[in-house]
Amino acid sequence: MTPNPALQPSFTGDHRNPARASNARWKAGAAPSVVSLRQADSDANPKVHLDGISLSYKTNDGKRLLALDNIDLKVQPGEFLCIVGPSGCGKSTLLHLIAGLNQPTSGSVLMDNKPVTAPGTDRILIFQELGLFPWLKVGENVEFGMKMKGLSKAERRERVDYYLRLVHLSQFKDSYTHQLSGGMRQRVALARALATEPDVLLMDEPFAALDAQTRDLLHDELERLWAETGRTIIFVTHNVREAIRLGDRVALISFRPGKIKREYRVDLPRPRQLEDVSVALCAREILDDLRGEIDKSLREQYGDKEVHA
Repeated sequence: MTPNPALQPSFTGDHRNPARASNARWKAGAAPSVVSLRQADSDANPKVHLDGISLSYKTNDGKRLLALDNIDLKVQPGEFLCIVGPSGCGKSTLLHLIAGLNQPTSGSVLMDNKPVTAPGTDRILIFQELGLFPWLKVGENVEFGMKMKGLSKAERRERVDYYLRLVHLSQFKDSYTHQLSGGMRQRVALARALATEPDVLLMDEPFAALDAQTRDLLHDELERLWAETGRTIIFVTHNVREAIRLGDRVALISFRPGKIKREYRVDLPRPRQLEDVSVALCAREILDDLRGEIDKSLREQYGDKEVHA
């Protein structure tokens, strides 16, 4: 694994041309590898740009805690970026900043070079808990965001039908969410997010609570949806293999204060599977870097003696 001085691949144009994006993503690339990137490697026109982001807050004892420190991260249009790091490093906090739910202490969050100052329909955050409304039917859940945007009834109906077909849930349009499996509810959440047609999907460990078989199926579904729609996806996970399975690029965040320790371009042909030897080998390279950050987390929580016992 050696630093690559080349620029990161640009996906400009793919975002508005799903067919072109899909074809490009399924071309077999060079020999499978994960390549460490310099943080300066970037395209001139990123979809999302975290420009010198720092975030601190006051703790219960009155002290200031620096959660994020000078994060500089660029995400290209149509890119699938995965973010990994130890617990408490600020992965979810980054998504909240991009979503406009929180504001940084310093630095700027930019979408298409415009500052993000509040939530917007161009960015949709999918939580692990999903946030589906149990009193609404599946179709009504998918329709909800479009109602908030003021879309006409005819357009809402057309999009509901389209996106439910896309996630293979058309026959459950009139079912309630409690009648569905966990994996099916995840697909409803995806359909609801996609139906508002955001530019960027922000996903905060959406598959962490699922069993292995359902998770694997949803990996396939998410990759297919990403290829067909051309959306930009920023995906937070604790699972390094999952990051390699899904991502074009993986960003590793250090333990608090969170910084971008290293970025990796995943040079593997698609589609991939968690069980692939190449995926496991790539994950091991990133895990070598991640373990040091996990040790720091454990030392803060338990002390040096327990970590090395």
